[in-house]
Amino acid sequence: VQLQAYGGGLVQAGESLRVSCAGSGSISGALVRGWYRQAPGKQRELVADWVGPTGRTTYADSVKGRFTLSSDNTKKTMYLQMNNLKPEDTAVYYCHVRTFNGAYWGQGTLVTVSS
Repeated sequence: VQLQAYGGGLVQAGESLRVSCAGSGSISGALVRGWYRQAPGKQRELVADWVGPTGRTTYADSVKGRFTLSSDNTKKTMYLQMNNLKPEDTAVYYCHVRTFNGAYWGQGTLVTVSS
């Protein structure tokens, strides 16, 4: 599975942005799919993920109520809708998929939120 993340950009605080991740193969059968982010000088952290066997979506406390993870299996694409963005959301966002065959990462898309 190859993942292509896109949709990042520069926005002002309070605005919205949607990042997308297109898979070369089907993502509908993935065990886990989601988004991580890495801010300058910080470790990569989980933003949101969906675990297939449980059907449960988990969000980092810092984004709960503002971000929404979704997917369109017909388009082999998953999305992260980000509302009410804050400067601390500035980071490179990476999509991630885990299947029975391995773990896969997109190349990252930069989101910059100005105050």
